[in-house]
Amino acid sequence: MKSAIFRFRVMALIAGVMSLLLWFVYMPIKYIFDAPDLHSAVVWIPMVHGYLYPIYILTAIQFATKARWPMMKMLGLILAGTLPIASLLAERRVVRRYS
Repeated sequence: MKSAIFRFRVMALIAGVMSLLLWFVYMPIKYIFDAPDLHSAVVWIPMVHGYLYPIYILTAIQFATKARWPMMKMLGLILAGTLPIASLLAERRVVRRYS
Protein backbone atom coordinates (compact mmCIF):
# COMPACT_ATOMS: atom_id res chain seq x y z
CA MET A 1 0.00 0.00 0.00
CA LYS A 2 2.84 2.36 0.83
CA SER A 3 4.36 2.01 -2.64
CA ALA A 4 0.96 2.68 -4.27
CA ILE A 5 0.63 5.85 -2.20
CA PHE A 6 4.13 6.93 -3.20
CA ARG A 7 3.46 6.33 -6.92
CA PHE A 8 0.14 8.15 -6.73
CA ARG A 9 1.73 11.02 -4.83
CA VAL A 10 4.50 11.48 -7.39
CA MET A 11 2.12 11.32 -10.35
CA ALA A 12 -0.43 13.63 -8.69
CA LEU A 13 2.25 16.25 -8.13
CA ILE A 14 3.59 15.93 -11.67
CA ALA A 15 0.09 15.95 -13.21
CA GLY A 16 -0.86 18.96 -11.07
CA VAL A 17 2.19 20.96 -12.12
CA MET A 18 1.71 20.01 -15.78
CA SER A 19 -1.95 20.98 -15.57
CA LEU A 20 -1.03 24.35 -14.07
CA LEU A 21 1.48 24.90 -16.88
CA LEU A 22 -1.10 23.88 -19.46
CA TRP A 23 -3.88 26.13 -18.15
CA PHE A 24 -1.87 29.17 -17.07
CA VAL A 25 1.12 29.23 -19.43
CA TYR A 26 0.35 27.37 -22.66
CA MET A 27 -3.33 28.31 -23.09
CA PRO A 28 -2.88 32.07 -22.54
CA ILE A 29 0.13 32.18 -24.86
CA LYS A 30 -1.72 30.28 -27.57
CA TYR A 31 -5.19 31.83 -27.34
CA ILE A 32 -4.81 35.25 -25.69
CA PHE A 33 -1.41 36.59 -26.66
CA ASP A 34 -1.23 34.86 -30.07
CA ALA A 35 2.57 35.06 -30.05
CA PRO A 36 4.11 32.49 -32.44
CA ASP A 37 7.61 32.94 -31.03
CA LEU A 38 6.41 32.23 -27.48
CA HIS A 39 4.14 29.44 -28.67
CA SER A 40 7.06 27.55 -30.16
CA ALA A 41 8.80 27.70 -26.77
CA VAL A 42 5.88 26.09 -24.91
CA VAL A 43 4.50 23.70 -27.53
CA TRP A 44 5.91 20.76 -25.52
CA ILE A 45 3.58 21.36 -22.54
CA PRO A 46 0.39 19.74 -23.93
CA MET A 47 2.37 16.81 -25.36
CA VAL A 48 4.05 16.03 -22.04
CA HIS A 49 0.75 16.48 -20.20
CA GLY A 50 -0.93 14.13 -22.67
CA TYR A 51 1.65 11.42 -22.01
CA LEU A 52 1.67 11.84 -18.23
CA TYR A 53 -2.08 12.04 -17.55
CA PRO A 54 -2.75 8.37 -18.49
CA ILE A 55 0.03 7.36 -16.09
CA TYR A 56 -1.71 9.45 -13.40
CA ILE A 57 -4.95 7.60 -14.18
CA LEU A 58 -3.26 4.21 -13.83
CA THR A 59 -1.65 5.14 -10.50
CA ALA A 60 -4.98 6.52 -9.22
CA ILE A 61 -6.74 3.28 -10.20
CA GLN A 62 -4.01 1.20 -8.58
CA PHE A 63 -4.16 3.18 -5.34
CA ALA A 64 -7.97 3.21 -5.21
CA THR A 65 -8.08 -0.53 -5.84
CA LYS A 66 -5.58 -1.26 -3.06
CA ALA A 67 -7.47 1.08 -0.71
CA ARG A 68 -10.74 -0.68 -1.71
CA TRP A 69 -12.46 2.52 -2.67
CA PRO A 70 -15.87 2.39 -4.36
CA MET A 71 -16.04 3.12 -8.08
CA MET A 72 -17.43 6.66 -7.69
CA LYS A 73 -14.68 7.67 -5.28
CA MET A 74 -12.11 6.25 -7.71
CA LEU A 75 -13.71 8.21 -10.54
CA GLY A 76 -13.48 11.38 -8.46
CA LEU A 77 -9.79 10.73 -7.90
CA ILE A 78 -9.27 10.26 -11.64
CA LEU A 79 -11.23 13.41 -12.49
CA ALA A 80 -9.16 15.36 -9.97
CA GLY A 81 -6.35 15.19 -12.50
CA THR A 82 -8.31 17.32 -14.96
CA LEU A 83 -8.39 20.49 -12.87
CA PRO A 84 -5.14 22.33 -12.11
CA ILE A 85 -5.26 22.28 -8.32
CA ALA A 86 -7.60 19.33 -7.71
CA SER A 87 -4.93 16.64 -8.11
CA LEU A 88 -2.74 18.47 -5.62
CA LEU A 89 -5.61 18.64 -3.12
CA ALA A 90 -6.46 14.97 -3.70
CA GLU A 91 -2.83 14.04 -3.12
CA ARG A 92 -2.80 15.90 0.20
CA ARG A 93 -6.00 14.16 1.35
CA VAL A 94 -4.72 10.72 0.37
CA VAL A 95 -1.38 11.23 2.11
CA ARG A 96 -3.00 12.68 5.22
CA ARG A 97 -5.46 9.79 5.50
CA TYR A 98 -3.29 6.81 4.53
CA SER A 99 0.18 7.69 5.77
